Amino acid sequence: MFKNIKKGMFPFLVGFSALSVSGSAAFYSVFGLSKLFAGASTEVIIMAGSLEIAKLVTASLLYQYWDTINKVLRTYLAIATIILVLITSMGIYGFLSAAYQDTFNQLTYVENEKKFLQQKVEFYQQDVTRYEKELQQTLDNITSLSEARSVSIQVKDTSVVGGVRNTISTVDLRAAQARLGIEEDKRKDVNLKRDIAIDSLRKYQQQILELDNNVEVAGELGPLKYISGLTGYPMDKIINVLLLIIIFVFDPLAVSLVIAANFAFNQAYPRRKYQENLYGESVEVKPQTIIYTEEDEERMNIIGQNGNEGEHYEVEDDDDGDVETVKQKISGLKNKIREREMNK
Repeated sequence: MFKNIKKGMFPFLVGFSALSVSGSAAFYSVFGLSKLFAGASTEVIIMAGSLEIAKLVTASLLYQYWDTINKVLRTYLAIATIILVLITSMGIYGFLSAAYQDTFNQLTYVENEKKFLQQKVEFYQQDVTRYEKELQQTLDNITSLSEARSVSIQVKDTSVVGGVRNTISTVDLRAAQARLGIEEDKRKDVNLKRDIAIDSLRKYQQQILELDNNVEVAGELGPLKYISGLTGYPMDKIINVLLLIIIFVFDPLAVSLVIAANFAFNQAYPRRKYQENLYGESVEVKPQTIIYTEEDEERMNIIGQNGNEGEHYEVEDDDDGDVETVKQKISGLKNKIREREMNK
């Protein structure tokens, strides 16, 4: 069963893998090259697409007809295939680097926006601190002025006995009350300014929090930022190394799978051989079927018991040319011995 699956399905599985990898590599390469030459993107897409198809066909051609194709043409096609692999890799690099650059630009914008908002936060934080100190000082003044009272004083008065009269001075009390009103107005004004500064501070802090929780940008560049922090290298250098690893594997794997698919189909469905008969007609050459006799079976058992290869058996050379047939029989016997040993 496994042999049937291997013969029937496996070549198609290899072929499907080759087409999927080659197709994705061609897609990334074509659109990557169009980004590199944005001034003529449509023309570049047509050119790159035709080159991708030609590359796969050339790789299959070289595998199928390597021994029969002209040496000069074979050398040129091999060099052209390698160059096309490099061009495809360059296109893939352009496509992936452009995608990274878009995300990196978003991250740069977010970081610059955060810096600007952080400056706003620091500014309003200083205002809030200053207003709180001013408000506390005003409250202390109000408390002191609220404790002001009328005082008893002595004044000269010749109309009373002794010439001195006790009376209550309200000058300080009136001054304290007037000052208290001013301080109350100041407290209200400072309190209002502090509330406005606090509202602005909270607004900018909320915007920073929203930028920090930007799932899209954080999710795309989060692993790179982690690796950058772990290794100490900038993200640009890390992404370059990663892209080089991808492009040196991507398209060479696609071409290798195309060649492997050709090999698998050749093994599963070998080519038929034809030769001309006496009448000049092309007939299919079928493999020779060897028939084993009882004598062959007995000889095989002796070979298996002795553990030799059967070279000590002499083969008589007759006029019918059966020497090759006997040698084929001996080779078949060896194969049967191996199969029996493996089945034990």
